[in-house]
Amino acid sequence: MFEVLQPSPPDKILSLMGLFRDDPRAHKIDLGVGVYRDSSGRTPVMRAVREAERRLFEIEETKAYLGPGGDPGYRAAIAELVFGGTLPADRLASAQTPGGAGALRILAGLVARARPGVSVWLPDPTWVNHPAIFADAGLATRTYPYFDPAGSGVRIDAMMAALRQAAPGDLVLLHGCCHNPTGASLVASEWEQICDIIVARGLVPFIDFAYQGFGDGLDQDAQAVRRFASRLPEMLVAVSSCKNFSIYRERTGCAFVVADSAARAEVIQGQLLTCARIAYSMPPDHGGSLVRIILQDPALKAQWRKELESMRARIVDLRTRLASAFAEHSNSNRYGFLISHRGMFSLIGTTPEQVARLRREHAIYMVEDGRINIAGLAEEQVERFASAVVAVSRS
Repeated sequence: MFEVLQPSPPDKILSLMGLFRDDPRAHKIDLGVGVYRDSSGRTPVMRAVREAERRLFEIEETKAYLGPGGDPGYRAAIAELVFGGTLPADRLASAQTPGGAGALRILAGLVARARPGVSVWLPDPTWVNHPAIFADAGLATRTYPYFDPAGSGVRIDAMMAALRQAAPGDLVLLHGCCHNPTGASLVASEWEQICDIIVARGLVPFIDFAYQGFGDGLDQDAQAVRRFASRLPEMLVAVSSCKNFSIYRERTGCAFVVADSAARAEVIQGQLLTCARIAYSMPPDHGGSLVRIILQDPALKAQWRKELESMRARIVDLRTRLASAFAEHSNSNRYGFLISHRGMFSLIGTTPEQVARLRREHAIYMVEDGRINIAGLAEEQVERFASAVVAVSRS
């Protein structure tokens, strides 16, 4: 039966985890895996999360299933966090999912049921798992230009020109904030232009919203989603709570569909739960319960927001430090884009050969395409990292 199977190509990021783990050098630096780390190199458990876990331990009376849709309180709290009351609740269909990837997959399955011949337009580049998720759902994908390697910014004119060629009904995948892997994000005026094209062409936005709070702040990062929701009859949003609550291993996310009417949302809700039931039956509950407890308690929510803001501020500070260190070591402003980029990631323009040398000669682990996780740096490592990158780039 299985003799026809060929070895799967290795996942470049997961492979890096093993290489880094097995490297005995004490000064090694891991900038590959996309998780937030503090100055000591740990992915912390937030104090707000610890308190929510304590409360959950005291009040939880059962481990029975919640059903394919998950926790209604969690879904309502995330809807408020993301959409901010910009549309009536009865126009939203939703399901709690195993992380943002789970949300992407069941939404892709829903699209395949509703319009199997549709094309999904993906930015070039995008998160490595996006093409595989849509392909697994049987959906065709196309790409639109997004990142300009020369200027390390968004190719907004080329992006708009490509989307003007999309067929009515096609989906456009957009990173709601903090683009992964590039770090280059659309500004408000550009979001407005993209929304105008989507309205004019009759396209459907599919927003991957994984890093709310890591860019310019919780509400600022949600402006594009809220603007689209206020202008468009339909849209899909895949949300991850793993990052901004630092509960990565709890796999907590939510899938949303904005419908043009309450009646349509009710039909979509049933189909969405069918997709969830087929994919994983029931979502894990622990992470969703923690998020619900935090967001429903004003004091705990305020503490969480403060902790998240300190994480965001540290990333901004690291970006500033790194841009300054690069300017000193390269005697140029080549890496000044690091300050304008948002979120944990940036592409720094290294070649696969240079990335291999950084790993071999300097114990610095990065993804082959030159993506770095800014939050993987400790403050005292910034100078050494910048010096090493400049050294391999010159020789």
